[in-house]
Parts: sequence; structure tokens; C-alpha cells
Amino acid sequence: MSGTTLANGPLAVFGGTFNPVHYGHLRSALELVEKLGLDELRLMPCAVPPHREQPGCSAQHRAAMVELAVAGEPRLSCDRRELQRDGNSDSPSYTYDSLAELRAELGGKRALCMVVGCDAVRDIGSWHRWRELLDLAHIVVIARPGWSLPADGEVGSWLRDHAMDAVPNLCERPAGGILTQELRPLDISSTEIRELLASGRSARYLMPQSVLEYIQAHGLYR
Repeated sequence: MSGTTLANGPLAVFGGTFNPVHYGHLRSALELVEKLGLDELRLMPCAVPPHREQPGCSAQHRAAMVELAVAGEPRLSCDRRELQRDGNSDSPSYTYDSLAELRAELGGKRALCMVVGCDAVRDIGSWHRWRELLDLAHIVVIARPGWSLPADGEVGSWLRDHAMDAVPNLCERPAGGILTQELRPLDISSTEIRELLASGRSARYLMPQSVLEYIQAHGLYR
């Protein structure tokens, strides 16, 4: 397929706990849509993260906040599949399973991208079936100031062997490449927002007002 463009533009998924979603997530998502020429980017809340402590805020609340945050931007959406898989909210949310479902839905020709932060890539060797992720999708790594990707070991070799050096290459094949992208740095963290809210201070202008009003209405993060 090299040198050809697929009939439909790439679809990307951006997973995370989104606890809560904020402008850092949203601005990164929108920049990726425009820089990569994506048809759509889906924010995919994780129900039970395999590699971190279970969030104190329920997956249903976190997904509802993502839906509020992306309302009005047609290129962004919320994908709830990890909340609904097998009807079991206690099962770990494995990225491989979500990508396999998406690949089955998209067929074998359309480009699919998984967006991850470079901090997550440093631990990717512990992920479920991590070597097989590239059979299903491209990986787009968000470069963050002060972070570097692994250069040694099995993960370092894997990153070098599959590196892509240009955005147009995403459309030449449906999966298999790793592309690093530098985005506008927005120093906002969900941890900081939770701490602000727990101490009774304002988180205004760190997230959409609709999300802040949802948090207040449901008494979250107190």
C-alpha cells in the first residue's frame, strides 16, 4: 500500500483516566487532529487502569465529563467501550483489547492510531500484549518537555525499529509505525485539579465550565 492514501482518514484513540478531563487533554487532542489530518479523535476513559491505582471518581462520572468537554467539537468524541466491555466493571481495561475491537470495526485498511504520552511509553514493556499493539494500530507518542524515550533494551529497540519520520506515512498503511509529536505544553494536571477542589479552591479556567459545573453538581473531588 506504500504511496497510496486510504479512502478514509486516520482515526485516533487517546486513552486515560481523565480524572478529571482538562484543557491540557483537550488542546493536545485538537492539535493532533489538525497536525495528523485525523478524521476523528476519540478520548477513551479507562474503567480499571491496569498500571495505576483505581481512581476515586467512578468511570461513569469521568466519561460523562469527557462527553461534556468535547460537546460542540465534531472532530472529538468520547468512546465508552472500556466501561461497557463484558458488563464487568472490575476487569482491567487493556489497551490491546480496545484496539482489537476498533480494528474489527474499521476493517483492515483504515489507519488507526493510539495516542500515548512518552511517560507511558517508558513503562510499555509491562503492558498486556504490548509487542502486538503495532499489529493493530500506529502509536503516536506525545513528547513532553524534560522527558526522553527509552534508548536501550527491548523497548528501545522496538521504538527504533518502528519509528516513522513523517506524518504522511500514517496514511500509507493501517498500522505498524511509531510517530513522535511535539505539542503545545500546557502545564495542567488532573492531580493538581483534584487537590484544588479538595481544598475548596477554584479550578476555573483549567477545564471547561461545563465540566466544573458537573463536578460541583455531583459533589466530586471534595
